[in-house]
Amino acid sequence: MQHLMSRRHVVDMCRTMLARGYLKATEGNVSVRVPGHRLYAVTPSNYDYDRMRVEDVCIVDFDGRHVPDGPGEGLAPSIECGMHANIYRERPDVNAIVHTHQPYASALAFLRKPIPALTDEQVRFLGRQVAIVDYAPSGTGWLARNVQKKVAGGDNAFIIANHGIVALGTDPDRAVFNMALLEKVSLAYLLALTTETGRVYTIPAAIREVAFSKLRADEKRIAAQLTEAVEPLRVPADEELPSADAVSAEAAGTARDQADQQGQPDRADDRRDQESPGGESARLGYAISEYPDVDDVMRRLRALTAQPVRGLRHDAMLDVLGWFDTKCRASREITDRAKLRIPGGVQHNLAFNYPFPLAIDKAEGAHLVDRDGNTYIDFLQAGGPTVLGSNYAPVNERVAEAVRESGPVTGLFHEYELKLAEIIHRYLPHVEMYRSLGSGTEAVMAAVRGARAFTGKKMVIKVGGAYHGWSDTMVYGLRVPGTYRMNAKGIPFGATSRTREAFPHDLGQLRRKLIENRVRGGTAAVVVEPLGPESGTRPAPRDFNAKVRELCDEFGALLVFDEVVTGFRLGLGGAAGYFGVTPDLTVLGKAVSGGYPMAGGVGGRADVMAVFGSGLDGRSGAHIQVGGTLSANPLSCAAGYFAIEEMARTNAPVIAGRAGDRLTRGLQRLIDRFGLPYVAYNQGSIVHLECSGVMLLDMRNPVKLLRENKARKRLMEQMGAAYAAHGIITLAGSRMYTSMADTDEVIDDALARFERVFELVEGV
Repeated sequence: MQHLMSRRHVVDMCRTMLARGYLKATEGNVSVRVPGHRLYAVTPSNYDYDRMRVEDVCIVDFDGRHVPDGPGEGLAPSIECGMHANIYRERPDVNAIVHTHQPYASALAFLRKPIPALTDEQVRFLGRQVAIVDYAPSGTGWLARNVQKKVAGGDNAFIIANHGIVALGTDPDRAVFNMALLEKVSLAYLLALTTETGRVYTIPAAIREVAFSKLRADEKRIAAQLTEAVEPLRVPADEELPSADAVSAEAAGTARDQADQQGQPDRADDRRDQESPGGESARLGYAISEYPDVDDVMRRLRALTAQPVRGLRHDAMLDVLGWFDTKCRASREITDRAKLRIPGGVQHNLAFNYPFPLAIDKAEGAHLVDRDGNTYIDFLQAGGPTVLGSNYAPVNERVAEAVRESGPVTGLFHEYELKLAEIIHRYLPHVEMYRSLGSGTEAVMAAVRGARAFTGKKMVIKVGGAYHGWSDTMVYGLRVPGTYRMNAKGIPFGATSRTREAFPHDLGQLRRKLIENRVRGGTAAVVVEPLGPESGTRPAPRDFNAKVRELCDEFGALLVFDEVVTGFRLGLGGAAGYFGVTPDLTVLGKAVSGGYPMAGGVGGRADVMAVFGSGLDGRSGAHIQVGGTLSANPLSCAAGYFAIEEMARTNAPVIAGRAGDRLTRGLQRLIDRFGLPYVAYNQGSIVHLECSGVMLLDMRNPVKLLRENKARKRLMEQMGAAYAAHGIITLAGSRMYTSMADTDEVIDDALARFERVFELVEGV
């Protein structure tokens, strides 16, 4: 089956118009030009559009002849295909056509009243006048030629005397927009005519009833949108953006002062740090300069998901895909080869990019370079671990020295195992003991197993939508709250039978789950991402963690903080230090080894950690099995120790956080200037840019989830591709991690690139 993208655009247009109430089954048809060919994709004749599939869409040439192709070749194209062909031949600027039977416009056709220029918006998008095309039998050459004569003038909307309306667009979204705009101006002009002084226009009862029924439905829809709307977040054009450079200069000055004062044991700062474990973390500060207004962020996110998706224009998206085809050929070649030996072609979900993965040859500081030589600003930062920036030379040099002496692994104890545990305790004093493991997934597995062994209870509660790795126990309610085992293919029911999820930040539901678990033997642990699921995609209220701590104490459950992302990224004291909440167990990953392998471990209270004792050192009757040949290897432990040491010396988390502030405020200014419904906010160096809101869908509204999930996910992927085509790498087009390497100059360069992408959004 050929021309898949054009077929998909046709189906998407049908879905959009059905969702907005613009199109009823079998009423009218839509088409999209096939780029580079004298062909177009069009809906089949007499087909229910709510059941439309990609394979049902017909391909027709510019002579109006059906070109059978694929499983839907038995379906005949719309009888209006000749009219569409004539328009495409006459107007090379038109890439999409909508034909519907609008009742308002039909009434004007009956009255023989073309629509004059009522508004600037109408003139800009539809033309000087919405003319009426002369009568001709439907589906005939006469009607096609009559339409062709009118479109030659350059206007983009017409009323057909006996057959509804035609709206044209440079892309599918513009065609739908023009059709909706025509409906609006048709209604306005019709109402003006019916109230004209001294004149009475008689409209047939059938048309009048359809029109006013549609008007009542529109009133309800518009009222709902107004109720859910939020005031734009205004950012003055002359506002000075936060500066990462200023914090970096301050940190450098502090480091020099400390170097000058070496050998002076009476420093006041040192005395305070010794008297207050973890005091140094607080003195260095945290990445979050101001916690986001969670209620306001959630209002904006709900308003975003209440609206239809708004992405790039069709022509702009084709340019993006063309950029990948011409500029990333080496990446495509090697990742296509990889599909023969690697399932899916890549080893990690972060590498799945639309339209195909990019193969990176070089990483340094704030930038990546792919196999084709394209340079990108790196806001992925390997998924978050490289707070210092990619390929940080001072750490690399010291790690190389350690490896030259012992090699990457010995199988026996090495001093850097202890040094890593000690420096973690220095900045995270509640981590009294620490056990290194291979990854964040392993660390969560160990934390759950340890909590069950220590408490003697079996049930575990997580927050719906959160990601805690891919272990059998925790692939439950993954990414979408309320989905339970929807992503648990290959996992036996027994593995998740003692896992429960509570809806994000719903303390009432969490309490009910804890009460329910009492009759099942009690809750061993409550596992949370302190910022909220998916690194704060649903941001947690400021006091949420403290209240979860209270519930855990009340019900005798251990509180487990999953700080795989937040550990050392929010500050040397992590989320626990920032929120002032002490968990029983803390899962670390990513930054704990500075981007080197072995990015994981679990630590916490000494009495709880005793169950992890190796050999004969485990607590009597509660020793659990965890480990790994390469866990705590000298390479990774040394990398972690040196990386944390450098983060403290440079105050990298705070610098990265200010870079996140600058990026977020700049994005908010662009969103305001272009009038976009997008939402940008940050929690320090974790920056969220939501264009589709797909991560906010959940099973509390399953119909909306099932109806909109694919379209919103596709928009997120397309925006990610557009950012990449303009030299910015993000996490799935919706999240970014800043690092110490992101100077003000780098952030300003990124904002200029985002501006060029936003200029391509439909309606800008």
